[in-house]
Amino acid sequence: MTENEGQMDQAQINAHVIEQFRAGGEIDGMHRERLVLLTTTGRSSGEERTAPMMFHVDPGPPARHVVIASNMGAPRDPGWYLNLVADPQVHVELADEEFDATAVVLEGEEYDRLWADITAANPFFLDHQAKTERTIPLVALERS
Repeated sequence: MTENEGQMDQAQINAHVIEQFRAGGEIDGMHRERLVLLTTTGRSSGEERTAPMMFHVDPGPPARHVVIASNMGAPRDPGWYLNLVADPQVHVELADEEFDATAVVLEGEEYDRLWADITAANPFFLDHQAKTERTIPLVALERS
């Protein structure tokens, strides 16, 4: 399989997950309450791009949703992450609400604290980190 074929398969899977999420029903192989649909603005196209992903709740204060740009341990950051770095204004859809937010890339002690929490709850992110030389970004979604 070529890289483009893999990307196409993932795009089809994502489209199916987004459709199921917005329909309000079950999502094949996933827990609805653990998913967020994150809409960013394409850094090149200027078009809205929506990606489904897991999130972690940082109890705060203030409470925030944190997304993990692991890209399953790929050597490059995911496209949605590059988009929000270029334009941090995003739209967030959860199982029971949606809102506009500003994406804030976390660093330092805040990053370390949340990475420890996230990997304790979801150890597979440690496997993702072991596959790549880049530091996996964490992004807080702060309500606008």
